Amino acid sequence: MIYRSKAPLRIGLAGGGTDVSPYSDLYGGAILNATISLYARASIEPLSNGKVIFDCADRRETAIYDAVYPLPLDGKLDILKGVINRVQKDYGSLPATGFKLTTFVDAPAGSGLGTSSTLVVTVLGAFAEWLKLPLGEYDMAHLAYSIEREDLQQAGGKQDQYAATFGGVNFMEFYKGDKVIVNPLRIKEVNLHELENNLVLFYTSTSRLSSSIISEQQKNVTDKKDTSIEAMHHLKEQAVMMKEALLRGTINKIGEILDYGFEYKKQMAHGITNPQLDEIYDAARKAGASGGKISGAGGGGFMIFYCPKNTRFAVVDALSSFGGDVKRYTFTNHGIQTWSI
Repeated sequence: MIYRSKAPLRIGLAGGGTDVSPYSDLYGGAILNATISLYARASIEPLSNGKVIFDCADRRETAIYDAVYPLPLDGKLDILKGVINRVQKDYGSLPATGFKLTTFVDAPAGSGLGTSSTLVVTVLGAFAEWLKLPLGEYDMAHLAYSIEREDLQQAGGKQDQYAATFGGVNFMEFYKGDKVIVNPLRIKEVNLHELENNLVLFYTSTSRLSSSIISEQQKNVTDKKDTSIEAMHHLKEQAVMMKEALLRGTINKIGEILDYGFEYKKQMAHGITNPQLDEIYDAARKAGASGGKISGAGGGGFMIFYCPKNTRFAVVDALSSFGGDVKRYTFTNHGIQTWSI
């Protein structure tokens, strides 16, 4: 048997950064995101040779270990080994006969679409399918978060794990004690089509290490830096504005709302933008985009631009001079999916 899973990546539309502790613990966070037709995928093939084989097909990276748990966290594919070690610790059901884990992600690491967290959810899903683990949606998302933030000590927020698990367009609320509420939004199909048509997803052909930006953001809250905290308050407000625009069907306000949030996002920490990204943003605005943002923590990766009416063609043309790539996508309604063959 082969046990498979896939989970969608996400576009963060508003509120990014307010899901990160300690801000969410102290003030409560709110984020609006939507999953798209780019995926992380995982397959598990049970073996009988006592080995654990990793095959990261998108990165052309492989590794082999003895099926003795916990696997060593040695800086190589630790995010995958972190999942395996936690599954063994919590459920004690991994066989000494070994297995092969194959993964593939449709976007590069550090691109701002939640790739790492989505991969963790996907691998968890494959193990849940294989071992029949009793994991509901909230359970899986929280376990993925715990593996990344606690076991592996990787800085970051909470939205990506919940987006990958639940799927769709969601307004998410974050509170102290790891309390998360996922509110699926019932958006009229015509409005979702218009948003999909007008929202350009552009890969800048750069990646970044989000942890350094997020660590500074966390420190700014801990140190009570007013500028950073006030910016996060405005981003939380932006999430509410985005929710109302989508539900009311005032779609062409979305560019303004994105621009509003981007101005405050840049105040959360250093490195969120840079001269190259600012140049790309300005070029898109001059070509007709009414607003946009850097996806994820910032510093590189994907950017999104809202292009009202038929301006997307001029915007795409303007972006072509920067050597990046406009990525086609559709919105998805499903989160993690698992099956076996």
